[in-house]
Amino acid sequence: MARKLTENISSAYIEAANRLKPKRKGKRVAVYVESYDDVLFWRSVLEEFESPDIHFDVMLPSRNTLAKGKNLALSHELGDGLIACVDADYDYLIQGRTEHSQKMLQNPYVFHTYVYAIESYQCYAPGLHTACVMATLNDREVIDLEEFMLQYSLILWPLLVWSIWLYRHDHYKQFSIQDMAGEVSFRDINVYHPEETLDYVRRHVNKAVNWMQRTFPEAKKAYEPLKQELVKLGVTPETTYLYMQGHTLFDGVVLPLLNPICTLLRRERENEIKRLACHEKQRQNELSCYQHSVGSIDVMLKKGLKFRESEPYQRLRRDLSAFVERICAAPQDANSVEGK
Repeated sequence: MARKLTENISSAYIEAANRLKPKRKGKRVAVYVESYDDVLFWRSVLEEFESPDIHFDVMLPSRNTLAKGKNLALSHELGDGLIACVDADYDYLIQGRTEHSQKMLQNPYVFHTYVYAIESYQCYAPGLHTACVMATLNDREVIDLEEFMLQYSLILWPLLVWSIWLYRHDHYKQFSIQDMAGEVSFRDINVYHPEETLDYVRRHVNKAVNWMQRTFPEAKKAYEPLKQELVKLGVTPETTYLYMQGHTLFDGVVLPLLNPICTLLRRERENEIKRLACHEKQRQNELSCYQHSVGSIDVMLKKGLKFRESEPYQRLRRDLSAFVERICAAPQDANSVEGK
């Protein structure tokens, strides 16, 4: 007669099952983030600081609804057991000129990216070539991507300074972040003449800057001091792209830059396979294998880790390290023990 499954449960079975459960001891810190996309990013950031003394649970700020966003993450009562990790947006650069900016900057339990958003880190220039290699399995450098982003940043720099001035002085409705996106993004690029795209952006930026100089002459005295202040905050003319709107950077600059490069590199690799194949079956097998091994460039950008070498990320690390050091040194709170 067949025995019931429950009759096979033994002490050894229970012990084996327990070994498969997460072993999470020490202090638990809940982490509220803005959206689903942010969960993986902040998990990868925070896992460096986990130890037997502390662990983090990254989640959206509401378990009862699909509501999400920065305002919701910051609306809760934060503390040692609950922190918020958010995009800096412009709130960092406008330095407390709005209530929202003050809330982000003054609360010691709010940690932000310093750069505009997580997309900024995903588009970190020194990691772009590696992303192309991951997407195409072809290591040929078509364009010097770091130099391109440097030149792009130098062009963008004066417009970013103006944009920050507008947001600090409540003139953003006359030239919003969305307006700026229309001036600095592009749809495609000639991989053999990338300088044409830079010239295109330069013309649009110059036109926008000239308009603002005429429209807001009162900003003349404040412009140079603001530039110096932004540099002290970590923004440099060479890395301006990290502080522009994240979605614009990702979808309106980096993807239009990398997509034609990846198309060219894949075509080169496929032509090489066709040329070297000894017979039709080998050609089909190799092409199929190659096509299954490559991936979408937007996915590969999100897997990049080169941004961890950047100065803004190092500032974020120092903030989190100080928090973890303080929390681990504090007496254990019974409510923070596993299971509570």
